[in-house]
Amino acid sequence: MRQFAIHMLIIGILSLNAYATGYSPVVVFAGSASQPPLEEAAKAFEEKTSIPVVLHQGGSGAMLSQIRLTGQGDVYIPGSPDYMDKALEFKLVAETPKTIAYLVPALIVAKGNPLKIQHLDDLRRKELRIGLADPDGVCVGLYAIEILKANDLLEKVRPNLKGMVESCAKVAAMIPLNQVDVVIGWREFAAWRPEAMDAITLKKAEIPRLAYIPGALLIGAKNPRGAKSFLSYLTSREGQSIFQKWGYLTNEAEARQFAPEALIGGTFSLHEVW
Repeated sequence: MRQFAIHMLIIGILSLNAYATGYSPVVVFAGSASQPPLEEAAKAFEEKTSIPVVLHQGGSGAMLSQIRLTGQGDVYIPGSPDYMDKALEFKLVAETPKTIAYLVPALIVAKGNPLKIQHLDDLRRKELRIGLADPDGVCVGLYAIEILKANDLLEKVRPNLKGMVESCAKVAAMIPLNQVDVVIGWREFAAWRPEAMDAITLKKAEIPRLAYIPGALLIGAKNPRGAKSFLSYLTSREGQSIFQKWGYLTNEAEARQFAPEALIGGTFSLHEVW
């Protein structure tokens, strides 16, 4: 409760600062799978239009809960479509979501791969410390569990799991902080800190599902015009180039090169795989 109150105070302060520009802000709740390019795109959009963007980022499930509890927000950008499906189910979304970028599961290791982790099957090695995002509230954690289950590795690597964290940003940080040796994350994490991380590509048949980052206008939006403009910017050539600069794929064909037979998006139950 105390953390929630502090977060709401921060929202209020940021919103007041945004109003000081003379334009109503676009308030965005986003999963941190898109954190670096989204922050850069928000800044570029504000410079281009003078419309402020207030970003709140964390686990996609936590962001969705904040939207439901507070009734705040103009735009929701989760890290995968399953959480957008929940927003649609809760009747929080006003329009058909836009696809912003695609995400590919991979093994993320320290720069130079000092422990020579080459394949998904290497996660059986008893000395390895494996990190995941919490599958109950973070998209990439759920995808990771599904990958392990699909490849008959879940029970074999469970003893090596050394912590589950509550956002993509935190799971990506586990490698530079040397909290674990490898995480099952998004391939794109390695581009966040290229001096500290490498991505090990999975075999095509090992990936049951690819993800994409959707964005949508919220029904309770206080600035729907600004929100639509921001979403249009993210899917424009300029916005897409920012995501590409950060190593993200912006069309389905590129993503399918990593897993031609994989499903793309869709909703699946944690209880089916965990």
